[in-house]
Amino acid sequence: MTKKQFVVLLVEDDTFLANIYKTKFELEGFKVIGAENGELGLKEAKKKHPDIILLDILLPKMDGFTVLEHLKSEEDLKDIPVIMLTNLGQKDDVEKGLALGAVDYLIKAHFKPSETVDKVKKALKIS
Repeated sequence: MTKKQFVVLLVEDDTFLANIYKTKFELEGFKVIGAENGELGLKEAKKKHPDIILLDILLPKMDGFTVLEHLKSEEDLKDIPVIMLTNLGQKDDVEKGLALGAVDYLIKAHFKPSETVDKVKKALKIS
């Protein structure tokens, strides 16, 4: 039996960083869909229904908090786990992200891509 390939939607406007995460996740067997702004991220979520979403906050067109609000307000998207992956580390931002429904909040500078993969596996309950 083949293992299910989990799909990660990575909403990140920094191309360099997005490629690092994409490579790391693909090496771990994930399929990665990228979106470089909030609007596109929301469209991709509606179209592809990923297993999990990694969401930056500072994004062009629509910020991550707004994207998260939209995701959580849509019946067919609200159950997709969202991990905020950002450099905004203020307590208020963390609390806002979690209050809006994110399952985790990772500050990029504090987590290596491999640790981010581990957090995603944990959120998806993959051993």
